[in-house]
Amino acid sequence: TVTAVLLAAVAAHPDRDAYVDGDRRCTYAELERRSAGFAAALVRHGVRPGDVVCITAASSIEFAVAYLGAIRARAVTSAINQRLGDAERSSILDRTRPVVTVAGADTSLPPDCGIVVRVGPEFDAWCAEEHDPALTTAACDADRDETVAVVWTSGTTGAPKGACYDHAALQANSDGMGDLCIAADRRLVSLPFAHMGYMTRVWDDLAKGVTMVLATEPWSPAEHLRLIEAERITMATGVPTQWSLVLAHPDLPTTDLSSLRLAGIGAAAIPPELVHAMRARLGCPVMTRYTSTEAGLISGTGLDDGPEVVAHTVGVPSPIVSLRVVDITTEHDVTSEGTVGEIRVRSAAMFRGYWHDPERSTEALDPDGFLRTGDLGYVGDDGNLRIVGRLKEMYIRGGYNVYPAEIEAVLGAHDAVIAAAVVGAPAPVLGEIGVAFVVPTHPDAPPTLDVLRAWCAQHLADYKSPDRLVVVETLPLNATHKVDKQRLAALAKEQV
Repeated sequence: TVTAVLLAAVAAHPDRDAYVDGDRRCTYAELERRSAGFAAALVRHGVRPGDVVCITAASSIEFAVAYLGAIRARAVTSAINQRLGDAERSSILDRTRPVVTVAGADTSLPPDCGIVVRVGPEFDAWCAEEHDPALTTAACDADRDETVAVVWTSGTTGAPKGACYDHAALQANSDGMGDLCIAADRRLVSLPFAHMGYMTRVWDDLAKGVTMVLATEPWSPAEHLRLIEAERITMATGVPTQWSLVLAHPDLPTTDLSSLRLAGIGAAAIPPELVHAMRARLGCPVMTRYTSTEAGLISGTGLDDGPEVVAHTVGVPSPIVSLRVVDITTEHDVTSEGTVGEIRVRSAAMFRGYWHDPERSTEALDPDGFLRTGDLGYVGDDGNLRIVGRLKEMYIRGGYNVYPAEIEAVLGAHDAVIAAAVVGAPAPVLGEIGVAFVVPTHPDAPPTLDVLRAWCAQHLADYKSPDRLVVVETLPLNATHKVDKQRLAALAKEQV
């Protein structure tokens, strides 16, 4: 169980920093002591195994202590991303009915959050509770199928769904992590803790004795670079938008990046030129990871993969993952190499169902127990998986299926484009057309539609070239720092 892994980490390296949070540091020994105290306080305030403890606070040492303390009390942690709206937050709280909610000092909360513990002196007092050895014994001996965490989707397709993970799933995630994380890594974390990239990796981080260095909130490329140098970061992660801003920052040439062994990037669609630029300017290998809130693990590139593989694919499936590419019209596996279908996966690292939603849990899986990812892709002759878009983002232009990720990759390779996103919009005659939202390299001289259409025509079929162009300063992001396609789709309708 997670608690047993934490105790082993403390025994191995008690004085190693577990977390670096601004000018504060927390060793493994302190992490264990404070989380044990918090667990005792939870039980004293009525928390029982299976009860929900909600965390709606910024990524911090306190967040980590609360998460590990809730696990020791055999509670279920439901973490709410700070960027979710009031309606989304209320929906999650209404469905989970937490017994205790850990909240930031200034976080506004609706009624019915249980006992509210504010980060600060109040939270510290809970963590100072006398340790109860019986709680630790029970936590170490807990069933491995006990739910540890509910990880919420970003709510881009309706109300957030809560993906449940147990101890066994967290260990499986660690088993399939590969070279992304090694013993004693110093990892710079730029995604919020209320995200599967942290919640499902806590076992792996503890087992490998990782030091987690927290990026500032709101995230800043200047601070990202400062922390890499000051904290001797070995492994830094980010989404494509963040890495683009890092590479464009004027501090990059003077920053000492020699400690980096790896830069990780995760998203279904990554501009090829971004990967090339990262390898050249960061001076370390770049690994692409592909997963989802429900999948835990899917695939990734390796340290020895060449630039073209990293730029154009999401690598091979993790050894513990079974992968299918399915023709969505026949529900049969695709039979010809390179044929596009829905990506489906099955593994021990997957979620165990949605929180109190058996109907949608069943719908998420096919009859063979494979997760329907909703992503479209194909496996090339080199065995690597390639993503072409989301099933729900695909649009049909004049009878032809168009996958936005293909177009975005081509647009992102143009020198005049920093970032691009493409969505379909209703149109007469053709049914739907493509609208490209582009962040220009030089705002005073943005590319024209004709220029970008000509560029796309060199690489793609003519019907895939965008029909409309909207130049923007930035692309809107959702709660997990991915491009908010719902918002762009609404804007696109206004352009037609």
